Amino acid sequence: MPQQRLRLGVIGFAKGHVKGIMGHFARRPEVEWVAFADVPPAVPERWHHRSSRTDNMRAAREEIRIPTYYEDWRQLLDRERLDLVIFCCENSQDGEVAEAIAAHGAHMVTEKPIGATLPEALRMARAARLNGVELFVNWPTTWSPAVRTAKRLVDEGAIGKVWEVKYRAGSMGPMSHGSVHPDGSPIGDAEKGSLWWYRSGTGGGALLDYCCYGACLARWFVGEPAVAAQGLTANLRSAFGSVDDNAIIAIRFREALGLLEATWSTVDHGVPGGPIVFGDTGTIVVERTPDRQRVRVARGRGEPGEEVEPDPLPEGRGDLASELLHHFETGEPVHPTLDLPINLDAAAILDAGIRSAQTRKTELVDDARWSVEP
Repeated sequence: MPQQRLRLGVIGFAKGHVKGIMGHFARRPEVEWVAFADVPPAVPERWHHRSSRTDNMRAAREEIRIPTYYEDWRQLLDRERLDLVIFCCENSQDGEVAEAIAAHGAHMVTEKPIGATLPEALRMARAARLNGVELFVNWPTTWSPAVRTAKRLVDEGAIGKVWEVKYRAGSMGPMSHGSVHPDGSPIGDAEKGSLWWYRSGTGGGALLDYCCYGACLARWFVGEPAVAAQGLTANLRSAFGSVDDNAIIAIRFREALGLLEATWSTVDHGVPGGPIVFGDTGTIVVERTPDRQRVRVARGRGEPGEEVEPDPLPEGRGDLASELLHHFETGEPVHPTLDLPINLDAAAILDAGIRSAQTRKTELVDDARWSVEP
């Protein structure tokens, strides 16, 4: 990108991860903050919390110090010149917002997953290609040294040919497990039920929230698109909402399987969330906690396993901002999990899993890229 400073804007504050993304870019002197705006929510928020869109916008104004706020996000695009836009709206709004940003001529980055549906993901990809801009999808797992080390070991043949990838992720759900108002009073079920996360039609639900990680990682570790999937969803502990709070997707690759679990109702997983990668000659187990990253290689048959120290992230490319700035400066590819090919394949897995949960049949995974690649 032939310029000295990257003019950066933010559109959409529905996802709490927007704070982390802004924080990474705020540490870079190459960035010039321009403006921010929210995308109107499907249902107005009834409360304020550290992960609410109101507090996310407060952080943009007071902590990141983005100078200009617009009530209308389209007006922001009409009036400002931007090189890159971070957008973190509700999943169901991704396609419309991405199309507008691409038409503006700015590169764009969003938080996982890429849209609420495969058609929306393809809409975003086509808009980027037609307007000659790039679209990146951020994943917190991309910045895990343990996850990257596990992939290196797989690529080096440490466990032979991969035949299954398992991944489990979850929490007690958005705004749960001790979430309170600024005055300390608890956030009730009626208030949580008004959140887009818990409402159908906005791209909420545990499947999209957490199975997306497993879909991306399984696709990356196996190294090829999936061919079929079976999905199972349930609302077990969130009667105040209209979406799944637990989900499972079983994936069929040509010569491998994937098993993805997502939950909004688990106090403790009890087992490593993974990814856990099974190969012909061993198993790799990734364990990640706030305090530790661990990679174990198990051999079985009485053979001793080993613990592998996670590789450090590449120098100068250890977070999203550094990675994208390096890409713009040098033209070198970004990490594959940030780029469109794997993300479109992951969206196709999620799409098949959602369809399967509705039809109660195995569904084929669509070829997600034929209509956007030349």
